[in-house]
Amino acid sequence: MGHISLNQITKTFGNVQVIPPLDLEIEDGEFIVFVGPSGCGKSTLLRLIAGLEDVTSGEIKIDGRDATETPPAKRGLAMVFQSYALYPHMSVRKNIAFPLKMAGFDKAEIDRKIDDAARVLNLTDYLDRRPGQLSGGQRQRVAIGRAIVREPAAFLFDEPLSNLDAALRVNMRLEISELHNKLETTMIYVTHDQVEAMTMADRIVVLRAGIIEQVGTPLELYSKPRNLFVAGFIGSPKMNFIEGAVAERRDAAKVGIRPEHMELSLEEGRWEGRVSVSEHLGSDTFLHVETERAGMLTARADGEFPVRHGDRVFLTPQDDKIHRFDADGMALS
Repeated sequence: MGHISLNQITKTFGNVQVIPPLDLEIEDGEFIVFVGPSGCGKSTLLRLIAGLEDVTSGEIKIDGRDATETPPAKRGLAMVFQSYALYPHMSVRKNIAFPLKMAGFDKAEIDRKIDDAARVLNLTDYLDRRPGQLSGGQRQRVAIGRAIVREPAAFLFDEPLSNLDAALRVNMRLEISELHNKLETTMIYVTHDQVEAMTMADRIVVLRAGIIEQVGTPLELYSKPRNLFVAGFIGSPKMNFIEGAVAERRDAAKVGIRPEHMELSLEEGRWEGRVSVSEHLGSDTFLHVETERAGMLTARADGEFPVRHGDRVFLTPQDDKIHRFDADGMALS
């Protein structure tokens, strides 16, 4: 079981409240991702759940039991850190075994758990190596293996892929998602990378200054952001925002349109502009276009769209994909 309930949780450092009163329900078996810019409180919130930080007020329940004052080691949770936190003088086997030895498990049980975890994580051939003989991705798998053998109610991941290069990040992203499907255990994952959030999460919690701006599935946040902050944070490249006469005609203070919802033409369209920058990425081309009526806009085109700096293009937004926002930045229905 791995149901986690946060009720009016707050956290204050000195005179600064970094987590205002916050409520959140995390269901058993969910893959939840906390996402937001640096300093938004996502790692602090994870540490409060883990017990590595004391809550200032409020209540944390794990599987219905009050765990607010429970020490970290007795919460039944396992944390995977960004830094791997492996013992360099120990073999992979001994690193994975360490928490079990501290808990007093017998050797036969420890060996069984290590072998099971190694098989799940494709580490069987590396059990006798030391961390220094492994790649970054393999070391992160060892750190995850050390968490798996504890059979926790939930796994807590604190930006575990930040130290990896781009290719390894993609591979580990897939491996962690596959691991969740195998174990069906609750996972809470912290990242500043909205692409990781969109591709891995069952639900995403978008945070800003310790406040939950929106909770929902990746597609809910993408299709129906509740405010300007969520609309601008979710999606890559980010949503275009337009104000002035273009927005006023739609009874809004500001409208938003994603680059992929902009139709491009060399002959005609709603907004005429000149290409400022053309980013060719193979399958896609992202055009940054300066228009007179709508300002600078980003549009997504086919990878072979034939334009370059200074060329004239026409942009037409898909009307049913336009988002409208009021003066307070809240989405209009």
